[in-house]
Amino acid sequence: MSFPATAPTAVVDPYREITDAAPWRFLYRLNPLAKVAAVLPAIVLLVFVRDLRTPLVFLALGYLVLLVGVRMSVRLALILGLAVPAVALAIGLGLSLWTDAALVDDTAPVLQIGAWTLYAGALETGFATGLRLAAILALSLIPGLSTTGPDLVRASIQQLRVPYRIGYTALAAFRFVPRFGHELEVIRQAHRVRGANRGRGPIAAVRRWTSYVVPLLAGAIRHAERVALAMDARAFGAYAGRTERHLVPFRARDVVFAILFWAASAAVFTTTFPWASA
Repeated sequence: MSFPATAPTAVVDPYREITDAAPWRFLYRLNPLAKVAAVLPAIVLLVFVRDLRTPLVFLALGYLVLLVGVRMSVRLALILGLAVPAVALAIGLGLSLWTDAALVDDTAPVLQIGAWTLYAGALETGFATGLRLAAILALSLIPGLSTTGPDLVRASIQQLRVPYRIGYTALAAFRFVPRFGHELEVIRQAHRVRGANRGRGPIAAVRRWTSYVVPLLAGAIRHAERVALAMDARAFGAYAGRTERHLVPFRARDVVFAILFWAASAAVFTTTFPWASA
């Protein structure tokens, strides 16, 4: 009895981070250090801003760069459409309620309930802080959503001359996280096949998650032993330097992106000049 020939199945790394994107999604093709250096001055200066216009402009700038340079996904849509606005709204309202009314009682009252009054100055103070944190978050997402942990470590070793003993230890730690997620999914599927830990409710959920701890811990110990043996086999730490298999070069486009973002940041701060009233 003969069986039809089938093509071999490609082996896919279950722990890889997918960053395949269209050519115009330019952030994935930039050096991680260039993206961090581009947004870092604006993030630092935003800490000392107290007005509403400046963080609002930087929030729009961060959204624009993310929508153009990062692949659109459900996660990105939830972050930009729900998470960031929710953070700004929650912090703005919370700080507005906590602001000392005696400091802003010379502004117009917006809401009065009994002896308590919410003034416009309190809303301005609260939402200035909320928008400032939202702008910092949006700018941080530019390198955060377009950079993988391993690439950041490799760039730090190659460009910043971070000792490879520290860098590759961090790289191994980055690889632990997705591997734990994969092993947890395998353990859950095995339990599901055996029909273990069925039931609903909080008690069943606690019992189910408790049963994952031992096999997950055993898998973590086995993986740590394999990593340690692999590092010893490659003479990790025996020499002052090591060759690199994956290069993360610093190109001219990285310099151009950093300079353009610095110029845009300087233009925003010059136009709004949030320290004029300070």
